[in-house]
Amino acid sequence: MSTDELLLRPATPQDLPAVADLYLRVREAAVPSMPPQVHTVDEVHAFVGGWDLGRREVWVAERADALLAFLVVDGDWLESLYVAPEAAGEGIGTALLDVAKGLRPGGFCLWVFESNTGARRFYARHGLVELERTDGSGNEEKAPDVRMAWPGAYPLAFFRGLIDEVDEQLGDLLARRAALTRAVQAHKPDPRRDPDREQEIAAALARRAPALGHERLARIVHAIITESLDAATEL
Repeated sequence: MSTDELLLRPATPQDLPAVADLYLRVREAAVPSMPPQVHTVDEVHAFVGGWDLGRREVWVAERADALLAFLVVDGDWLESLYVAPEAAGEGIGTALLDVAKGLRPGGFCLWVFESNTGARRFYARHGLVELERTDGSGNEEKAPDVRMAWPGAYPLAFFRGLIDEVDEQLGDLLARRAALTRAVQAHKPDPRRDPDREQEIAAALARRAPALGHERLARIVHAIITESLDAATEL
């Protein structure tokens, strides 16, 4: 499909070297809105050149055979959307984002660096919402980032699906927490609960989940430990 002279099409293996070059160029131009690239040119070319286009859905935008932008969709994630600096503001990013929405009408998520305020405003203008923030410990650049989502045609179903994923993880974590609470009892010199340690746990959780705050998390920690100890007595 095309918009004026702009051609949007699925990428071919022959496009991947140019995609890698564009990625490197955009990342370099985006500093300091984005942290510097942590991989070498050769590493980026090897990574992008190895993409399985049967699994990753990669689209490119070109004009007069010049590659101006690309996007990558993998599963329910928009992994990449990069536009050449000289083509910014021409609506190319919007056109590719619309492609992503068409590929994933049920919704998708993405990560964007917290410092990349321009990208965050762009996504917000196009209906994406910010879900969570991290301190960046989980990404290669170790820079704070934000998870955003486009909820698709049926937002309630989309968000409930994300909640179900979290609940599955939460169930596994609660089971592990209860097992560890039971196991540690035999090694405590004092069988009584340690309020200071529980406050330390709540404070640590509050640093990871500031939206909940220390007081709420202290109540949650108290309930988890109370119920875990109660469950331990039943075994």
